[in-house]
Amino acid sequence: MLAFRLARGAHPVVQLRRLLVAAASAGTGFLLLCTLTYAMEHPGAGAGLRLAWCAAPVAATVYFAVAVARTDPGTRPRGGLSAVGLGPARLMVLGTISTAVACTLGSLLALLFFLHLRGDVSGLPFDGSAADLLAADQPLPVAAALTLLALVPIAASAASAFVLRPRSTKTTARAGGITRGAKTGPATASRPGAAPESPSEPPARAEPGTEPAAPTPPPSGLPWGVALLAAGLAVETYTSRSGTTPRTGFPLPGSADGSPAGVLAGWALTALGLVLAGPGLTYLCGRLLQAVRPGALRLLAGRVLQEEARRIGRPLGVLCAVASGAYASIVLYAGPRPEAGPLTTLGALLVGGCAVLTLATASVEARQARSDTTSALLRLGAPATMLRGSAVLRAGALLAVFGPLTWVVAQLAALPLTP
Repeated sequence: MLAFRLARGAHPVVQLRRLLVAAASAGTGFLLLCTLTYAMEHPGAGAGLRLAWCAAPVAATVYFAVAVARTDPGTRPRGGLSAVGLGPARLMVLGTISTAVACTLGSLLALLFFLHLRGDVSGLPFDGSAADLLAADQPLPVAAALTLLALVPIAASAASAFVLRPRSTKTTARAGGITRGAKTGPATASRPGAAPESPSEPPARAEPGTEPAAPTPPPSGLPWGVALLAAGLAVETYTSRSGTTPRTGFPLPGSADGSPAGVLAGWALTALGLVLAGPGLTYLCGRLLQAVRPGALRLLAGRVLQEEARRIGRPLGVLCAVASGAYASIVLYAGPRPEAGPLTTLGALLVGGCAVLTLATASVEARQARSDTTSALLRLGAPATMLRGSAVLRAGALLAVFGPLTWVVAQLAALPLTP
């Protein structure tokens, strides 16, 4: 009940994000139900590969739902909430419930729309308009349909609970106490009310290890991302040369045939490699902005990118993978009669839309995380134009790195499959 009250009293922007999660869940659920009807009409004829194609919209929807759960104000710890029983664990439960409710609502809407197009639900416009395509002449297996519809809510709830789980602060507090003890001396560290040192005594000199270091350590996933990217391209090349893929391009799930498993595996490895390499590339963008005698603007933009590398790097990698896949598909199927069907178009819109919305949500989360720093800079007299210029410089640096990378990966992915 508390989760419903918090959801009802949330900001309209937060409500819009939850509605977008529900819409993405509805589209993914509809694709899964259409895959079920295809398997009913064509048993053993590429139904498994169609289900493999649905893995991309499912993953994109779950990733978007997790990003929305992270930016939900209701899951943010605040002072005084623990006294009324809303500690980090309870907030994690509330965030998981909100995600489950939004995804379940989308799945129910998908089921209602699917039954309406089949003609099982009457009294609405376009009753049974897709009866031939959705196997209306055969009874719908209820258990299988409910299992597919529960896939997105269960996966999104589990992922949200894992991301929002309470972190242990014992190590951080202990490290903070050690640092304070090294700075203030053993007497002050052990007794908070101890008197200050005598003026005749010289001040304690800072230890060599207490000098300020880099803002954040560089992400360690860049070598693995490059390795997976190369492995994915190699799998696609091997599949195309082995003769399992026709040189005219492989059919998409909207057509009558399925897609070769090797091509799907290659594209999956390529996308995973870009996702893993995204934080490292974002960190490198920050380092490049600070190279060769940086001014205040470049130094601020580079440090912000380094701090936000892990937060926005993975959504950037996902968007890069989606854009490269879309470009490669356009190159493969450029012609007067493309083979992409309506379900393929719906799946592409879901994956692309979720990728863009996830990046926008991660940007909002990053802006919220550095709100205190921005306020401090404004109090110190930093002009607002410098903050806006820093944001433009960060966007330009990311575009200059990820744009050519997307084009190169798309060209390499489409090259083995073109005739």
